[in-house]
Amino acid sequence: MTMNDISPEVLSGIRILDMTRVIAGPYAGQILADLGADVIKVERQGEGDDIRRIGPPWIKGTENQPHQESTYSQAANRNKRSITVDFAQPEGAELIRQMVVNCDVLLENYRTGTLAKYGLGYEELRKINPRLIYCSITGFGQTGPYANRSGYDYLIQAMAGVMSVTGHREGEPGDGPMRVGIPVADICAGLYAAIGVLGALNHRNSSGEGQHIDVSLFDAQMATLLNTFSAWFNGGKELGRTGNDHPSASPYGVYPVDDGFILIATFNDREFVRLAKAVGRDDWIEDPLFAKNGARVANRRELSQQLTEALRGRTKAQWIEYLNANTVSCGPINDMQDLEQDPHVIEREMVVVQEHPLNGTVRSAASPMRFSATPVRYKQAPPAIGEHTDAVLGEWLGLSAERIAELRQRNVI
Repeated sequence: MTMNDISPEVLSGIRILDMTRVIAGPYAGQILADLGADVIKVERQGEGDDIRRIGPPWIKGTENQPHQESTYSQAANRNKRSITVDFAQPEGAELIRQMVVNCDVLLENYRTGTLAKYGLGYEELRKINPRLIYCSITGFGQTGPYANRSGYDYLIQAMAGVMSVTGHREGEPGDGPMRVGIPVADICAGLYAAIGVLGALNHRNSSGEGQHIDVSLFDAQMATLLNTFSAWFNGGKELGRTGNDHPSASPYGVYPVDDGFILIATFNDREFVRLAKAVGRDDWIEDPLFAKNGARVANRRELSQQLTEALRGRTKAQWIEYLNANTVSCGPINDMQDLEQDPHVIEREMVVVQEHPLNGTVRSAASPMRFSATPVRYKQAPPAIGEHTDAVLGEWLGLSAERIAELRQRNVI
């Protein structure tokens, strides 16, 4: 296969400076890189992105090496190239400005106003490149009384209401607010940032104008509260913590079987009828306590006890096969080892394997976007700190090897 046989990617030709750290910003950058943009990760000399040192766990084989790196860092930096530039030095800031001239998008997640101190704020850079799309990702946004606060995922989950609906019911063992086990606020902000950039690119295609995008973890998390938000703002009802029960549907949760637990999800009356027939409880269909979803939610405890009894006598594998054959949504509660061996994960190639010159084999979760004409390609493992500084400065700015060596000698790069 030649290069001419490979179809272009969605964002081929788009150049992005990724001046972000930790998760939300780098995750947005990875999404855009997966779509084919040339994403250049700008890092601090020697240290790099903070997320490289957030461990354990560490990448296997690097635990006692000078390039020891967290496994966390591999989750949001695929398909990028890394350069090191000290923009606190005037000469370093000037390098960034020169790169902005031929740049389409700049991603940053410093505290509000930080980059402006170095002449790298939106108002300064738009004068250099009016077509620039400048996306700022912060904890609380560019305006408002919290604008100058730092914001991390756990804090945002607390402040934006997620922990008020996560955890066991009040009065149950282990009750109390609980965080979601993945960095959901970071993920949501990263997704909204990537979507915002795509929208701004489309606007620029028609208008020729760039713009500033203001995305905050707090706003993004509130925007994804969905039923929790609407229940209060439109119904005056706090959903509260419901553990493994769905606040508005039943049976919808975790149920014990002979060798463990399964997840059963029935979200409407039609699905409940199919479940009732599958477990041999046709009487539920006409029972006023269970016939309609509202009644099932009101009587969820009684229904849960009866369903648990009906599920006795079969294993997880048997129930999952049987219930799905009867069009009842049901599945296992997988851990990471289960996912690694799952036939669906394997068939859809959801684990990407890449080779890294320092870290060996690196694996990451594949992009969920499947394009029929412009498929995602995995070209670059998460880079080492400054791995591509010389190549990028040569490509983007036409700097000679001598000039690059001079900048390095003065610790500008």
